[in-house]
Amino acid sequence: MKAIFDTVSYDCSKLVSRAYSTSFALATKMLHTSIRSDIYNIYGFVRLADEIVDSFKGYEQERIFNDFENQLDYALSAKISVNPILNSFQHTFHKYDLSKDLVTAFLNSMRMDLTKMTYNTEKEYRDYIYGSADVVGLMCLKVFVKGDTLKYDNLKESAMALGSAFQKVNFLRDLKMDFENLNRTYFPNTNLLDLDEDSKNRIINEIKEDFQVGFRGILKLPKEAKFGVYTAYKYYFKLLKKLENTPSREIKTARIRVPNYQKISLLASSYMTYKLNLV
Repeated sequence: MKAIFDTVSYDCSKLVSRAYSTSFALATKMLHTSIRSDIYNIYGFVRLADEIVDSFKGYEQERIFNDFENQLDYALSAKISVNPILNSFQHTFHKYDLSKDLVTAFLNSMRMDLTKMTYNTEKEYRDYIYGSADVVGLMCLKVFVKGDTLKYDNLKESAMALGSAFQKVNFLRDLKMDFENLNRTYFPNTNLLDLDEDSKNRIINEIKEDFQVGFRGILKLPKEAKFGVYTAYKYYFKLLKKLENTPSREIKTARIRVPNYQKISLLASSYMTYKLNLV
């Protein structure tokens, strides 16, 4: 029965989420069960694309990515795929009538990672972030508001800002790995070989502005989504504070992390804040 395959597909997306990001999986677990699986499905899709361009070195990455994109096109049109990750994603795509433009923008940014190593202008930088992060926030938002167009339009700006903030924190945290392993630099007008405190603080302040806009949207989210998104916000903001307090020379040589015990503490404090209706 196809229902069995669909269940397996959903389980695969959930497994991918848990295997690749314990922080994301923890935040997603705080979402209401009515929307949790769909967020796993979106994450599984974006993670698979990201893995192709980041981790498949030594293989025919462009050919694999082209094949992945063709499989996706078929999945969205035929409403089925033998690839369980794409099969689960197409379910969510059609269930909430996600815009194909969002998916296309995401794939365009992922394709950039196959060949583009530096982002020299503010426009290049923002275009990449829009496709790699903002549109993912918008896809998740459509799930959070359960397809309600009016609520979606009202919260678009904050969802994009939160997506940008999360992505920029990842860029700063992964500075060493991106530069040394992938030869990539995302921040324009920044010499990563000689990252100084002024450059670091400029990036930090930019991210803080995104967080401010994103937080205003969290306050307006439906209850099914609010606690989970707030948990993710608290985790990433904690990571940003750690980066802010870390000398720039250390950011270039080590990957800054939030220990598991601090994640549990963040979860507990987030829950108390949520239950007391402070968010």
